[in-house]
Amino acid sequence: MKVLLLKDTKEEGGQDPYVRAAWPTQSLFFRLQELGLHGLEATLIPVLSFEFLSLPTLSEKLSRPEGYGGLIFTSPRAVEAVELSLEQDGKSEVWKKSLRETWNAKPVYVVGNATASLVKKLGLEAEGESSGNAEKLAEYVCSREPPALPLLFPCGALRGEALPQMLKDKGIPMESIIVYRKIPHPGIQVNLDSYYSKQGIPASIAFFSPSGLTYSLTHIRELSGGRVEQIKFAAIGPTTARALAAQALPVSCTAESPTPQALAAGIRTALQPHSS
Repeated sequence: MKVLLLKDTKEEGGQDPYVRAAWPTQSLFFRLQELGLHGLEATLIPVLSFEFLSLPTLSEKLSRPEGYGGLIFTSPRAVEAVELSLEQDGKSEVWKKSLRETWNAKPVYVVGNATASLVKKLGLEAEGESSGNAEKLAEYVCSREPPALPLLFPCGALRGEALPQMLKDKGIPMESIIVYRKIPHPGIQVNLDSYYSKQGIPASIAFFSPSGLTYSLTHIRELSGGRVEQIKFAAIGPTTARALAAQALPVSCTAESPTPQALAAGIRTALQPHSS
């Protein structure tokens, strides 16, 4: 059964956990090994690109760990922004020699294993990675001893408000800084056209963000025509599931956690003959 995954993906051989072997790389299609283990013929098409913002300001804040009670990361891109800001500001060595150790004395809260992995590459100890979304991470943060100083929260331009509001309600200080924004991948329409012409209509389509849904849905509806109702739509988490529902699309499954294994299991179950 053919499955189409629409998400951002790491470039140049990055460690995207969904990508195991490129096929073919020039068209940005990817075979997904994890889903293949579940009997699914999966293809990934990138729908998002990213633009980093305010990196000098981020670097300046990272240079003053004494002013913060810890860090919060809810996406891999925010962690990448930290690394990029330090590189561009010539502070990578200072980070390794002193800043890293100072930040490590404070809690570093993260959502998901992918984000935690990047945080650990920065030399920081992550906690809360089992939280599957920002709301659950907020619950985890609220269960810890409240910091006297604000938590620094590098985030995207389209961040949700659940985490900031939950922390505010608990009196936990937080300072957010927008360090990236999502933009449409330039090859969405061409890659979708190519996929549909060669593979036909997929049995399932999985979305990884509300933005990815927004940028690709019009093309999918046009290409699927009257058979769009046959497609089982999957979401990587509750926020994306709500975005699907807002577009009047039935959500056949929401991954129990944002991992290839959980998504594969959910899609496989949704595609069983008895599934509605």
